[in-house]
Amino acid sequence: MLRSHFPLKIGQHTARYPIVQGAMAVRVSGARLTGAVANAGGVGVISSLGLGLNSPYLGTKSRRGNFFKTNQLALIKELQKARTISPEGMIGVNILIATKDYPVLAQAAAANGADLIVTAAGLPLHLPAYTTDYPDVALVPMVCGLEAVQIICQTWQQQYDRLPDAFVVENSQAVGGHIGTTCEDFNNQIEWLIPKIQNYLQHQLQVDIPLIAAGGIWDRADVDRMLALGASGVQVGTRFITTEECDANRRYKEFHLKASQEDVVVVPSPVGKPARALRNVFAQKAIAASPDLERRCIANCLESCLCRDTRQTYCILQALANAARGDVENGLIFSGANVGRAERIMSVAEVMAELIGMREAVIA
Repeated sequence: MLRSHFPLKIGQHTARYPIVQGAMAVRVSGARLTGAVANAGGVGVISSLGLGLNSPYLGTKSRRGNFFKTNQLALIKELQKARTISPEGMIGVNILIATKDYPVLAQAAAANGADLIVTAAGLPLHLPAYTTDYPDVALVPMVCGLEAVQIICQTWQQQYDRLPDAFVVENSQAVGGHIGTTCEDFNNQIEWLIPKIQNYLQHQLQVDIPLIAAGGIWDRADVDRMLALGASGVQVGTRFITTEECDANRRYKEFHLKASQEDVVVVPSPVGKPARALRNVFAQKAIAASPDLERRCIANCLESCLCRDTRQTYCILQALANAARGDVENGLIFSGANVGRAERIMSVAEVMAELIGMREAVIA
């Protein structure tokens, strides 16, 4: 049996294939994409960032005042939609620790049917406290260095008598979006990082925690290479953008379809970390710190924000939302380094079939 056909077990939940769909905001990976990936045997993941922006729950008055409640209600609705699409599939939620409503969203995800919670943009040192009443919900921190793994494991063992159910390990040299948000070294090579983390878990902690490799995964060869290194699964983001079921506007998908690897740039971000994105008018303004760049904070969503606090950058929520709605020149378009290899917009089932090398079985 090929490695890419192995199931992926995370906590109490098992996916038929070792493919985790990466979370992409704002509403790039919503219920449609998540449900389709789960139906095809992978792990579908909803991005919780900014779900409330396009929600009917957000009234016309006092937008800031009700934004966090709106986000919570919108996440619950999105989970319900995804579960309707895939009643038996494995569905998760990605939550950014850097956001102010991270604890509320974690509790909402756990209480409303999420099989797993993936965290990014920080160290989730208190995540177990938010999901105590839901022990079957798997907890999966995203990291890009051994030090982050050690801190999380030690803290969780001491304070909560538990360990993570899996880790998503970022390849900082290829991952789309923010680069190295829990990383001591942005130049970490995934080829030695996965074995290094695995050695720590197995020999020092004497546990077998699944590692999911993320960043630059595009085809079956990439999947097999990561599994051969010792990963239990892979996370795929950019490849799923050019699918029919991706929740973003068609223009967003077509922009990725026409892009090449030469269009990938690194832009500054209000979270204080660099981010990998596609070159467009907005990205060029952000890189140049252009005075024409809008610096209005629309939701006060981050714990620490260079836009709100110092007016140095743009509102990331607005920038991501603009792009996903179809304004591909005046919005921020996150992308992995391997963009440019898609030839057409495909179904999720077709992409999954290519990733695992079982076209007939998955499409059927």
